[in-house]
Amino acid sequence: MAGTVKRHGGRYIYETLRRRILTLELKPGSPLDEVSLADSFNLSRSPVRDALARLHSEGLVTVLSNRSVIVKPIDFEGLPRYLDALDLIQRAVTRLAAGLRSDADLEEICQKNQEYMDAVNASDFGMMSEKNKEFHLRVSRAGGNPYLTQYYENLLDEGQRLIHLQLNFIISDLSSTIGNDHEDIITAIAEGDMEKAEEAAHEHTELFRKRFIDYLNKSQVKDFNLSWIDGKEELAL
Repeated sequence: MAGTVKRHGGRYIYETLRRRILTLELKPGSPLDEVSLADSFNLSRSPVRDALARLHSEGLVTVLSNRSVIVKPIDFEGLPRYLDALDLIQRAVTRLAAGLRSDADLEEICQKNQEYMDAVNASDFGMMSEKNKEFHLRVSRAGGNPYLTQYYENLLDEGQRLIHLQLNFIISDLSSTIGNDHEDIITAIAEGDMEKAEEAAHEHTELFRKRFIDYLNKSQVKDFNLSWIDGKEELAL
C-alpha cells in the first residue's frame, strides 16, 4: 500500500479523501489538516495540497478565512433550490435519451441499473450511491449533449452525500425498502417515449425529495434549525 501511495501521490490522496467525504466517513465540517494528512499518507504536503485544491474546485471542501480547510457542510437550507435544478436537468437529459439513444446505449443503461440493483441487494449503500450516479450519467450520455452531462454530473456529485444519508437511513429502517427505482425511466427510454421519460425523471426527483423529508423527520437531526417548504409539506426541525 505504501508503494501505491508513493507512486500515485496526489491522485491517490484525492480519490481516497473524495470517497471518504461522499460516503460521510469524513463528516461535514471535519477539519482537513495538511500536516496530519501528509503524515497519515506518508507523503509530503505538496500532493496533499494538490488533492485539497482539487476537492475545493469540486465544492467538497471549504477554505476558511484563517486558511484552514474543512469538509464542506451540507447546505440543508439550499436543498429546495438544489432539487429544483436537479429536477430540470434530470428531465432534460432523460427526455433526450429517450429520443436519441442507440441500442448500445440502452444495453449499457440496463447494465448500469443491474449494477445498482446488485448493490441494493447487498445493502451496500456506499456502492449504491456510486452506481446510482453511474446509471444517471449513462442515461445523460445517451442524450448526446456533453454540456448538459457536465452540469448534471456536478449536480449528482453535490447531491451524493444527501443520497448516501437517505440510503443509509432506509437500509437501517426495517419498515422501508428500496426497489428498482429506475424501472420507469428505463421503460420510457426503451420505448423512445420522450414525454413519458421526462415524467418518469420528474417522479424520480420527487421520490428523492420525499425520502429525504422522511429521513429528516424520522432521524435525530436537530442541529440545523431547518425550516423549508417543498410545495406540499413544511418541515421544521
